[in-house]
Amino acid sequence: MIESLSIYILTFNCARNLVDVDRFARHFFDALPPTDNPSSSPSPDLIVLSLQEIAPIAYAFLGGSFLTPYITALDQVVYRAVAQRWKCNYVNVATDNVGMTGLMVFARSDVAERISSINTARAGFGVQQMGNKGAVGARLAFATDTSPGDTVHLTFIAAHLAPAEDAVEQRNKDWRSMVERLVFNYETTVFQENDEVGVDTESTALLQRHTSIQRNENRGIFDPTSYLFLAGDLNYRTSNFSPREADQARFPQANVEPTSPRHYLHLLEEDQLTREMKQFRSFHGLSEAPITFSPTYKYTYAAQQAARAGTLDAGLQEGLWTSTRWPSWCDRILYLETPPGMGEGARVKPLRYDSLPLFPTSDHRAVALWASVTLALQEPEDTTPPFTPYPIDPGWERKRDTARKKELAVGCLAYMTLTWEGNGVLVASVITFLAAWLVLRSLLNV
Repeated sequence: MIESLSIYILTFNCARNLVDVDRFARHFFDALPPTDNPSSSPSPDLIVLSLQEIAPIAYAFLGGSFLTPYITALDQVVYRAVAQRWKCNYVNVATDNVGMTGLMVFARSDVAERISSINTARAGFGVQQMGNKGAVGARLAFATDTSPGDTVHLTFIAAHLAPAEDAVEQRNKDWRSMVERLVFNYETTVFQENDEVGVDTESTALLQRHTSIQRNENRGIFDPTSYLFLAGDLNYRTSNFSPREADQARFPQANVEPTSPRHYLHLLEEDQLTREMKQFRSFHGLSEAPITFSPTYKYTYAAQQAARAGTLDAGLQEGLWTSTRWPSWCDRILYLETPPGMGEGARVKPLRYDSLPLFPTSDHRAVALWASVTLALQEPEDTTPPFTPYPIDPGWERKRDTARKKELAVGCLAYMTLTWEGNGVLVASVITFLAAWLVLRSLLNV
């Protein structure tokens, strides 16, 4: 009998590069508790990947086969990482993206059988609401053991918000856009009693006594019977201004004591996200496990190369951080601790929250959360509808469709001008046009 689900959520800014499958797989589960025998520890029921800058803008905006190599590499990371620790199989139950932000959900094969439905949602926060920044979500309906008709919902969101130290207000607006426009659309069938005069309801067949009506129901990210996890490059920094040259003396160093002024804990006190959440200006109602790891952004190219060579932890003290950005905890995982419509027994229990080693393909470190959720459904004492900070935008669907058309146009333009294969297509097209024009001109002059 499954009374709880264990979930491993990982967020990573891929920096528009293909991931190093071997290196990533080797460290993928580093946020799980250390053990001498990894195979003896239980495997997660669900594995969730939140991905930002998953591919160059041309491939990400065009999608389809252009994005396939990047998705395939991440699939391989998960399957290889699992194979190195356990003898079990996982199924990719959901993969979706909005522009450059992607979400992938994997379920252990025995758990996948309990998933009765999956809904997805997308919203762009970039220029003209396109997906150079944005959020993509998946909501899973999971059958419980209490009764065949009972389901628990789990909502996972991958997000990438506005960058730069001084863009706090824009990041808060991106959160508002997420609440307003990241909408899950449900199509339900409603049976309406036929009350026409002269109808003998006792002698009329059931199908004649009821009218079937299809209704679309829109639900936002806050749902009373759904757990909610939000992971991504949220881009909140540790200062409202870009660093000056003198500020670099405050940048954290590796391997220093907590009492040192160069320890990262002193910088964490200036974290914008913590401040904005405490003052109810962003991510209303969500929680975060305590941060015990160093900043996840922005590492220098030298640090990335040291990571490639395996010498990063061997004493690279200076040159860890890019001088033009404050070292910050950009990569975060938040959660709704207790869904209001599931009773007091429903609760998220964070088990471990940590970062992975620096990978040479990105200036971010990946961050992972290992957590468990209870599945027992109870009648809540308070039946008041859950608090939602902002109402759903009635034009959310039209805005996403319009933005998607713009993404395709920008993707085509970027493909032609920013990629080698696109340049080749463009040159070939010009040569073909000129050749056709010369042939036509010669024929007309005959």
